[in-house]
Amino acid sequence: MTAKRTNPDFLNGVPELLILQLLDRRPQYGYELVKAIRTSSGEAFAFGEGCVYPLLHRLEAEGLLVSEQRKVGNRTRFVYSTTAAGRARLADSRAVWEQVATGIRAVLQGGAHERPAVV
Repeated sequence: MTAKRTNPDFLNGVPELLILQLLDRRPQYGYELVKAIRTSSGEAFAFGEGCVYPLLHRLEAEGLLVSEQRKVGNRTRFVYSTTAAGRARLADSRAVWEQVATGIRAVLQGGAHERPAVV
């Protein structure tokens, strides 16, 4: 039996985009982000902790996020939020993603410049 892959290979850069978008809406801790990605995407994406936590650490090291220790329930958590640089990266990434999505949509819908199929 083949194991089900949760995310296709072409999703490079998507976890970063989703993390920045969700953190731009409101500060969250790592596992909260894992759940938010899954629910916000209608379960289309399932990035696990092994994907999310290294990204959070890298984005923080790059100055795109800041973290703050907060008491959440009975636990102390690192809660992340975007910086001005993170919001700028988000705007750039969203613009690129919109171009990619528009191009893919055009191809999937037949495109304006495609020749009719020869029968």
